[in-house]
Amino acid sequence: MHHSLCMIHNKTANQMTMDKTAPLTMKDIARELGVSVATVSRALKDSPRISPERRSMIQEYARKHNFTPNVIAESLRYARVQPMKVIGVIIPEFTHFYFSSVLAGIEEEASSRGYRVMVAQSNEQYEREVRICQSFYENKVCGIIVSQAKDTLQYDHFLKLQDAGLPLVFYDRICTGVDASRVVVDDYMGAFNAVSYLIETGCTRIAFYGSQMNLEISKNRFNGYKDAILKHGLKFDPSLTYICDNRDDAEAITPEVLNKDVPPNGFFAINDDTAIGILYTAKRMGFRVPEDISICGFTNGQRAIACDPMLTTVEQRGKRVGEEAASILIDKVEGHIDRDQVVKRVVRTKLIVRGTTK
Repeated sequence: MHHSLCMIHNKTANQMTMDKTAPLTMKDIARELGVSVATVSRALKDSPRISPERRSMIQEYARKHNFTPNVIAESLRYARVQPMKVIGVIIPEFTHFYFSSVLAGIEEEASSRGYRVMVAQSNEQYEREVRICQSFYENKVCGIIVSQAKDTLQYDHFLKLQDAGLPLVFYDRICTGVDASRVVVDDYMGAFNAVSYLIETGCTRIAFYGSQMNLEISKNRFNGYKDAILKHGLKFDPSLTYICDNRDDAEAITPEVLNKDVPPNGFFAINDDTAIGILYTAKRMGFRVPEDISICGFTNGQRAIACDPMLTTVEQRGKRVGEEAASILIDKVEGHIDRDQVVKRVVRTKLIVRGTTK
């Protein structure tokens, strides 16, 4: 139990001795001066709730004994009243250029507003994502920014966080079962414009390589692909659509696709790595790019300019997505946006034309 704020005990010389090796804590100062830890904390923060005499006595004692506050302990102590200024960020894969660029945007915005970032990788696994959410909650983060894992089909773990009053912001892969704030790129228009460009530069049969359709980004990019084909008067051929969203799978299935009786003369891939898998396979099989086959990706990461020819792709502007997501979350934490308000922001995409298209 804390001592009364108005009492200062007389100490004997023996009582005043302390372990010189251990770092001095606020608890030690409180015990030595016969006041509560809260009084010490307030005095060290120059709170007007403490009399000037007492403030100067406690501050003098702290200075004399080289007291250094434990910032983390202090944050945790008051976390229930005032959450720690730490944002939890869940990334599906660190190795993906897009996610690392989103993280750079989150970190920059958070840092400029006095927040730190705690990052974890779900590795595209639902169970791991659930454990990360629990861990972030236990570590008292002030909110979470997340792109859901490919394996995630249930969303109770997100609803629990919302029920506990923790602000959530989704980016890229949003969870449609949770009514939460989100920042996405314009996947539909990005795909529509890219496929339109392929058609306008002479492609008549365009294959689509995408992810599972439980992900909103897959649906939106597929719909953009399909609508561009129909709008330009071409026939939509379901046999030219494949679940394939990484380089290894692209290199595995592309030989069969290109060995069809009437092979595609254009490819639209859901990300750059998949597009590069198509490019390397086509070249290995003796096809010329872009003379025989045009290829377009989606991301505009560093690898897009490290291949030959350089990749035509849709710029996804991950850094901007990260900045917007962090801005929404911090505004919710600080009360500039109501916690129950669902904010939806769309970042525009841009087609970057390079050597894999005519």
